[in-house]
Amino acid sequence: MTHGMVVAPQPEAVEAGAIILKEGGNAVDAGIACALVQGVVDPQMTGIAGFGSLQVYLPGRARHECIDFHGKSPAATRDDMWSDLIEGETRDGFGFILKGRVNDVGYQSITVPGSLKAYAEAQEAWGRLSWADVMQPAIAEAKTGAIVRPHVYNWWTTNDGSGRVLSAERLGLTASGRQIYFNKDGSLKRVGERLNNPEMADTLRHLAARGAEDFYTGELAGHIASDMMANEGLLSAQDLSDYSTCHGKPLRGDYRGLQVATNQPPGGGIMLIQMLNVLEHFDLSDIGHNSVEYIRIVSEAMKRATIDKDTHVGDPAFVDIPLERLTSKRYAATLAALIRDGEQAQVERLARVPESKDTTQVSVIDEEGNAFSMTHSLGMPSGVITDGLGFMYNGCMGVFDPRPGRAGSLAPGKSRFSSLCPTIVFRNDEPFIVIGAPGGTQIAMGVLQVLLNLIDFDMPMTDAVIAPRFSGTSTPIDVSNRIPRFVTRELEAMNYEIIRWAQSYAFGWVHGIRIDDGVWSGGADPATDGMALAI
Repeated sequence: MTHGMVVAPQPEAVEAGAIILKEGGNAVDAGIACALVQGVVDPQMTGIAGFGSLQVYLPGRARHECIDFHGKSPAATRDDMWSDLIEGETRDGFGFILKGRVNDVGYQSITVPGSLKAYAEAQEAWGRLSWADVMQPAIAEAKTGAIVRPHVYNWWTTNDGSGRVLSAERLGLTASGRQIYFNKDGSLKRVGERLNNPEMADTLRHLAARGAEDFYTGELAGHIASDMMANEGLLSAQDLSDYSTCHGKPLRGDYRGLQVATNQPPGGGIMLIQMLNVLEHFDLSDIGHNSVEYIRIVSEAMKRATIDKDTHVGDPAFVDIPLERLTSKRYAATLAALIRDGEQAQVERLARVPESKDTTQVSVIDEEGNAFSMTHSLGMPSGVITDGLGFMYNGCMGVFDPRPGRAGSLAPGKSRFSSLCPTIVFRNDEPFIVIGAPGGTQIAMGVLQVLLNLIDFDMPMTDAVIAPRFSGTSTPIDVSNRIPRFVTRELEAMNYEIIRWAQSYAFGWVHGIRIDDGVWSGGADPATDGMALAI
């Protein structure tokens, strides 16, 4: 009997989720177990001190809901506190470079974490197993010690030239970090070596016994708050106690007769719906996959969605987002007309430096038709590990705009836009695609292209995920190294600037499941070490 399928970038996490399904858990149990293990084996991509967004579809319970758990800026935040420290902005809009990197690393870079609360709320509301049962795989993995995988090591050692703090410096910021991630001779742990982190195992055991709320109001919250106070962090005990997730209905759209359900702002679903609405005006299959005209049209749709995001989209509790207009078919028609006429959009940035991609994804389907998609992250990891706790905190303050008066500006209790867009596509009122991706601001762009591959070109899931991608999150068009040069030369002849990446697999690390007449097929992005596993 087949119980379900799990797809994620970490094999250990995929296996944990699959075993949970085998042991009687549902898609939610499996997704949360997978997420907790991801925080152990890929501890800079995500963890219990991170943020994210998830979507669940439970036909047997008539439930279809999203939980938004973005990090919120601490109450001590001021809108102008970093306005005199600005050095530049990332080329794709994924944050700002400040003097002293105070927003990027260290205690002031931490927003109020939401991940653990969301995990617990989802599992308690919709899971089948106990909280302690779902936590056991992560506890076991932390006790054994995670193996350093190639993708993890590559992240540790790659210098993206952004001007941000290097990953190795983040890992060694605290004494705990140096003990976990470095050998006695001062060298980084290498591929195949184990991360010995018994303190994380102890923390997870504590949370399994006491419940997730201990992180926010209990003994663990006290340890966190004391450490923040001692090191001039912005995060306080009151911030932890006051934190709440946001439960709501998915943002809905339609594309070529299919129903698309994704997340609400400040997540990236609004961009995905807008781009699909624009592209519905073009016969993409006739134009040809990754042809010159295809890349021009799709990248222009990306740019226009990016401009609207930069201008209008932020935390809906602080910003009046013209959601209905931005996701309307009428507005999309006006943008499509501009693209058809050959108008080239210009995306303004303060500076031109790369982005961060410290995020991960889990997609699950089970035998009852329950679907689960979650994208969760540390943003740019702060490097901070409280002595005795073992986990690293997020560094999400770095994505706020230090210039007052803008959609993404700093404010107490505010969440910043994120491209996270866990998505479920329905065909005839049943799940057809369960999908999501890590990848910074490239998340929506990666998910978009895989959806086009699946819908417009009817690719199998694996083919859809591995097909070469490109991106239009700034004025130039960024392309992966598998986009042929004879194609990009024609784009350059049309006065497009082309930036060719060294990576063959770039622009979101998409992981998804396709369901055809009850048959599941999974695709794991080859840029990661992940896999798809049915059990």
